[in-house]
Amino acid sequence: MYQYNYADQTLVEERVAQFRDQTERFLAGELPEEQYLPLRLQNGLYIQRYAPMLRIAIPYGLLASYQLRKLAEITRKYDKGYGHMTTRTNIQLNWPKLEEVPDILAELATVQMHAIQTSGNCIRNTTTDPYAGIHKEEIADPRPYCEIIRQWSTFHPEFAFLPRKFKIAVIGTEADRAATQVHDVGLHVVKNDAGELGFEVIVGGGLGRTPIIGKTIRKFLPREHLLSYLDAILRVYNLHGRRDNKYKARIKILVDSLGGDQFARLVEAEWEAHTKDGPLTLTDDNFDTAASYFSMPDYQSFDALAVQSELQQLNADKDFANWYNQNTVAHKVDGYRAVVISLKAGLVDGRYVPSGDLSDAQMDALADLSDRYSFGELRGTYQQNLVFADVQTNELYELWQQLSDLHLARANINTLTDMIVCPGWDYCSLANATTHNIAEQIEKQFDDLDYLYDLGDIRLNMSGCMNACAHHHTGDIGILGVDKKGEYWYQISLGGNSSNDAKLGKILGKAVPTDAVATTIQKIIDVYLEQRVSNDNDVEGFGDLVDRIGIAPFKEKVYG
Repeated sequence: MYQYNYADQTLVEERVAQFRDQTERFLAGELPEEQYLPLRLQNGLYIQRYAPMLRIAIPYGLLASYQLRKLAEITRKYDKGYGHMTTRTNIQLNWPKLEEVPDILAELATVQMHAIQTSGNCIRNTTTDPYAGIHKEEIADPRPYCEIIRQWSTFHPEFAFLPRKFKIAVIGTEADRAATQVHDVGLHVVKNDAGELGFEVIVGGGLGRTPIIGKTIRKFLPREHLLSYLDAILRVYNLHGRRDNKYKARIKILVDSLGGDQFARLVEAEWEAHTKDGPLTLTDDNFDTAASYFSMPDYQSFDALAVQSELQQLNADKDFANWYNQNTVAHKVDGYRAVVISLKAGLVDGRYVPSGDLSDAQMDALADLSDRYSFGELRGTYQQNLVFADVQTNELYELWQQLSDLHLARANINTLTDMIVCPGWDYCSLANATTHNIAEQIEKQFDDLDYLYDLGDIRLNMSGCMNACAHHHTGDIGILGVDKKGEYWYQISLGGNSSNDAKLGKILGKAVPTDAVATTIQKIIDVYLEQRVSNDNDVEGFGDLVDRIGIAPFKEKVYG
């Protein structure tokens, strides 16, 4: 992991002192609300329905065990004993007291954490593949490039007041596990015919009120030009982006209105004239330095056949076998696997646990387990789960048992109940409808794991408003909460996708009432089971079926 140097630490501590002064003056009535608002947003602080909400940055999803322990301590001391993982791999506190937020930020600074640029019209937290550096199919580790972007974008004076927020995602494999095509900028590490590393550059993606899939504006950008080209993109956006209408201010609207080709021409002209081959040009020393922050752990050597034999014995336990098949991922080093820790426990002792929530006790326990089993590191995913990236296969069974005791080993990754769910009207002042009650309803409807496994991979995403914090547009099944004359209704879409074949879901029809959501999802699933095609061991996926037959059969089943 990247470690702060003197300059990093000094900047963060100075920001804490600055915000403490601003907050004290606001509480004393010396700083008007309209002046305090942009200041608090620059420090990750929102005002929600019942309390402030503090969004804490977890750069490109990497979290050290000592940082997680500090988060556990903070949630106990300043909040209600839990945090909420987000789709930008950040963590949110929903109940801090405004006057204590500077104290929280000061404590975060002691473990090289902050809340800077987690909100506001600036460059937000850069995200990446949760399996970065360990996946067998990786072209190159994207984390060093994420770190280079982080250092360039933090406190960037020219891009602190953009027309709207700006989000970047970087991946190092052909398979997209970071939803890059629905980001303001998506960067894919690629190699040209000469074997040189560079990036495919995708611009203008985004969800929210006007969902748009991004457009490739450069097939190959030599990696030394990464920052100078990003700088040119931001300069064009800053100059031409709408500032008169916040609903049309995102770069996706600019790219869509100009067209990808014209936007690319503007960027190329800006780049050639002002930033190319200038001070932002990266050198091999820059890349080597960034890569040194992500050195390989001290892996042990294992015999591949012995590993397979041991796992066959362990798989005699059906529950463990289910967990192994659903919640672990192949590693590039023999004898290791990545483990996905499900933060979708569903119903625990009859109580629904909201997607992405993690208690202080679970944080402390996971910190200890990461030290024991995964070199003291955890990673966030945009699906609101966590990952241990480097677990020895001969320790998987033992880890599974301990995660089970913590209600963190539900074997449901990539199933219908691995739902991305925003906090909704229970917390968020922007929401139009509640979400947790609907997720609980779906959990009760689909409580049979064997049934879920038969359905295969199905992504269900649910947002409480058009801001689409839960990416409902790109779910196989998307649910959007809407307000109809003070009552909550839910609009359903089908066929979305956030991976390589990114697409936006199609709205099924009129919204359904609160008490009909789970039964409506069941009808949709029934159509899938009735009409999917199976060939040998290959079963047609949900998205493929929607592509093949359209939404008419689903609509007939639901509304007919």
